[in-house]
Amino acid sequence: FTGSKNAGLKLKAAADAGGKPIYLEMSSVNPIFVLPGVLAERSQALAEELVASCTLGTGQFCTNPGVVVLMDDAASQEFTQKLAEIMAAKPNGTLLGAGGPDGIAHALKVWQEHGAELVVGGKAVDGPGYSFSNTLMRVSGADFLANPEALQEEAFGVATLLVFAESAEQMRQIAGSIEGQLTGCLYTNSQGLDDEMYDLIEPVLRQRVGRLLNDKMPTGVAVVPSMNHGGPYPATGHPGFTAVGIPASMVRFAALHCYDNVRPHRLPAELQDKNPTGSMWRLIDQVWTQGDV
Repeated sequence: FTGSKNAGLKLKAAADAGGKPIYLEMSSVNPIFVLPGVLAERSQALAEELVASCTLGTGQFCTNPGVVVLMDDAASQEFTQKLAEIMAAKPNGTLLGAGGPDGIAHALKVWQEHGAELVVGGKAVDGPGYSFSNTLMRVSGADFLANPEALQEEAFGVATLLVFAESAEQMRQIAGSIEGQLTGCLYTNSQGLDDEMYDLIEPVLRQRVGRLLNDKMPTGVAVVPSMNHGGPYPATGHPGFTAVGIPASMVRFAALHCYDNVRPHRLPAELQDKNPTGSMWRLIDQVWTQGDV
């Protein structure tokens, strides 16, 4: 299942009641921590990169950046202004269904009730299809820490919450208040100026996300064996599985069968010493090979 936390939990309850396994990808705000040194280095480029990621697919990617954490300083205020200008200039996209605008409006209302303020956007858009204006909101680190669950309410569209921390320690606390996520990212200065702050935050964030990124937006998911497109609850129903990657994604649909001391001719052809096709890849003694045993 891929969808909302609300629907996913209902499916999980039904599966649990029936004693059945179920694999769920539910809700993720994919936090991005922007450390001070990177803004001094490439503020404009990062603003453009962030908006491109936020607006990809009208924000309806499960890896969409929903929360961005920054230090509360002059550089971050300037960065926010750049984000607002770029976001406002982007065309408003089309949402997947009629419930889209109402869902975003509900999330924004929850954010505002817990201290968030509007930066840009914030309203439904008239016209063909279903649309909502590209939205940025902001909140203090203290308010976020006071209401972390409410301020991680997912808005399924182009709606991102900027969180302004008073200190590196408060950034670390914010990382510690993050629910289980598919992804978490830290952007840092290329010359190592942010390394001390990175070392403070990363160990905390690492335990709360399935995929940890450096200096890269989370929206791209490479389809490669090492990819993890999963994460701790409530991002998914089980942190040990992934929707992308080999073999973990395939194991979700498999039963474990073991053959112990079974005579060779009785084994399935795939498990016999001779490769049944000559071209089939098999894992033998932790080595992928097309050869015979």
